[in-house]
Amino acid sequence: MTLCAVSAGVASTQRIVRNYDVFLDFALYNPKEKFAHSQSRYHLKHPLYAVQLSVIHQRDLKPKTLAFAIPNENNEAGIGSFHGVADDHSVICSENDENFKKSDVEVFATVSCSEEDLSQSVENVRNQGSLLDQLKAVHLHVLASEQWNTSRLKLCHRQYLESATNLIHYLSLKCLDIEQLKEDLSSIGLLNLETINSCVLAGLTSVIEILENLKSSYLKTEESTDSGISAQKRLYQQKIWKFTIPAMRKKLFSNKELLLGSLRDNRTTHIMVTIGQEATESETLITDLLKAGTSIIRINCAHGNPSVWSDIIRRVKRSSQMLETPCRILMDLAGPKLRTEKLKPGPCVVKILPKKNATGNVIFPAQVWLSHKGAGPPPDHLSPDAILSIDDQKFLSEIKVGDNLTFKDARGKKRMLKISRQFHVFSGVGFVAECTGTAYVQSGTELHIKGKKRIFSVGQVVDVPAVESFVRLRVGDLLIISRDSSCEHNELPGTTSGAHRVTCSSGYLFDSVKSGDPIAFDDGKIWGIIKGASISEIVVSITHAGPRGTKLGSEKSINIPESNIWFEGLTSKDLMDLDFVASHADIMGISFVRDVCDIVVLRQELEKRKLQNLGIILKIETKSGFEKLPLMLLEAMKSSNPLGVMIARGDLAVECGWERLADIQDEILSICGAAHVPVIWATQVLESLVKSGVPTRAEITDAANGKRASCVMLNKGQNIVEAVSTLDTILHIKTTKMKADLKPLLLSRHLF
Repeated sequence: MTLCAVSAGVASTQRIVRNYDVFLDFALYNPKEKFAHSQSRYHLKHPLYAVQLSVIHQRDLKPKTLAFAIPNENNEAGIGSFHGVADDHSVICSENDENFKKSDVEVFATVSCSEEDLSQSVENVRNQGSLLDQLKAVHLHVLASEQWNTSRLKLCHRQYLESATNLIHYLSLKCLDIEQLKEDLSSIGLLNLETINSCVLAGLTSVIEILENLKSSYLKTEESTDSGISAQKRLYQQKIWKFTIPAMRKKLFSNKELLLGSLRDNRTTHIMVTIGQEATESETLITDLLKAGTSIIRINCAHGNPSVWSDIIRRVKRSSQMLETPCRILMDLAGPKLRTEKLKPGPCVVKILPKKNATGNVIFPAQVWLSHKGAGPPPDHLSPDAILSIDDQKFLSEIKVGDNLTFKDARGKKRMLKISRQFHVFSGVGFVAECTGTAYVQSGTELHIKGKKRIFSVGQVVDVPAVESFVRLRVGDLLIISRDSSCEHNELPGTTSGAHRVTCSSGYLFDSVKSGDPIAFDDGKIWGIIKGASISEIVVSITHAGPRGTKLGSEKSINIPESNIWFEGLTSKDLMDLDFVASHADIMGISFVRDVCDIVVLRQELEKRKLQNLGIILKIETKSGFEKLPLMLLEAMKSSNPLGVMIARGDLAVECGWERLADIQDEILSICGAAHVPVIWATQVLESLVKSGVPTRAEITDAANGKRASCVMLNKGQNIVEAVSTLDTILHIKTTKMKADLKPLLLSRHLF
């Protein structure tokens, strides 16, 4: 489906002068790709600089046609515009036309400027007269686009009717080449067309009225234009009352609050935080996040399971009630994203590594947390380098501060832990020990208390987690992607046995790629070129990685930006998770939406489950999703569900190109602003602060730009609470004017 609009041209190669017949040739485009041409002739009795022609039915005040002609610097007629109200037809009136003779049809001409006035203020007349005509043409083009999309707008839910209409207005404005008009308006300080996306019709109408008033102050042709102006004003009053600037702003605010909830303490931007299983291992993390300014918690259904999700949601609701702070739950359906499968787990061993200087001397011992295996995590204010669980509670009760624990690590090296502090935890006690030597501790390692006269045997270390496996890829390496792990021995001809291997179970990948396609991993950290493909394997030559290689681990993204991969809108896993999300979450994120068909399927599933109040977030992560965003918004507006959009900049940058990301996210903000749809600013916001505790300057600026969105999202990390507090300050800092404490400038006497 395509959005429809009408336009027209004025055919005249001579200056419009006294007693001259003007022929206007209109071309009307209809959805069937046929053009209908018609001519009208009008006799001008006065010397005119520009002329505007309109036809209005008096009984319904709906314009049938409008055109204008403006000579350019070569004394040739400029562009014109036409407005038709029927779906496939137009009414073109002339002196010989039957429609012209009807009593209920009013034909009028708006004169922009006469030749006598040009000698007084040519530039003022050109700027105000021609700008007015051009703005009127743009205004009627906007209205025409609305009429051409009437059938589409009628399908929208009444809650979104005004917003969908304004979106049509915005799109019709964007399809015009009005760069010169923008510059002309800006030069006289009247209007910035880039800022009226949320209230297009009201913005254009306001400026037209201003220019009308300015023009009437020095033009002497008011009498000839009164009928035209009054008829047009009646049209404006009939059409504009639902689209005033306050009404549009109120609609945007209500849509935002309906989806994301209300904010406390006069805040204007929500903060969303992604959390996972780590939230179930801390008793205070969620509480600290809410205190720092978090108003929405996000759970990614691509990770974890319903048991983990339920525990997180229970903790969020408990903390929210305890703090009397509202907090909504967003759950993202995994969608059809391509990811590497879980790699074979590594050995169950933990590395204890003290900090050393350049010469290899220990400057700070490693901090190790010791506790019973059921005692839970260490206190939140501690950040140990390693955590060891001991199987014997009785043995732990014999340990005292100052004791030394000896053991042999996985390599047979003798090492020692010195107990430095003791803490009472949920089910017993825990200890902080210091280790001055590098050690590798595995499950089954025995610890001993070293006394003054004898050595007491103690319990064993248990439940050491497996090391996360990864492959380190360097430029020039070969990587083989297998459909499943059983394909490891079915190599393509010409591949080497030393190539790295990962698995991706999605059949979409193997069915769509071809040799020569670029491929990216882990949000673009690694790039390669496909050298060969079969139904079970893909061979990739790595073309971009870090100087020392880049790690590729489990469940990392795979993107093929130049391949036309077909995805189903909702996967079978999404449909299973949807039932859980519907009963536990306030908002549901839809990943990798690409086309209107995805929204149709989503609406069907929501209607089937009667989920008309569940908030919906469309995650824009692909080039197709960006290009078809307006149509997807109009389709989603057919339902009453609160609606929003997330700019998922990770995949979006890889799919569309890094250099285009800034322009793309600005365009998404503009489109959603026109549709009064709240936007979530996501991916790598304050990432350095979250991971290392220190932000970059560019991250601070990026976070501040998040004020343009309704919500800013942070991903999980070690310093997430500090990052939320910093973001809250950046987003809601008072923008009061600072008075500069400047001393009077003292000029040297020799300058005079």
